Amino acid sequence: MRLLEYMKALDTGALDNMAGACSTTVGQLRQVAYGNRRASAALAIAIDRCTDGSVPCEELRPDIDWKYLRGRSATETQTAVA
Repeated sequence: MRLLEYMKALDTGALDNMAGACSTTVGQLRQVAYGNRRASAALAIAIDRCTDGSVPCEELRPDIDWKYLRGRSATETQTAVA
């Protein structure tokens, strides 16, 4: 599902709650939903999490290799960075 579709189905209170849960503003969500701004990787993940996967991060940032990242555990990722 696209972010804009998801947001249009929400009332004002639910949209405010979503923005808060994603640590952003409703305005920023609208900018991303309408394609005026690109979501950061962190925001894409937060939206994926806040929508229970209804708006997947792959939809928001198709330029990131999410399949690769999803295939690695947190321990592997921390080891690779260290």
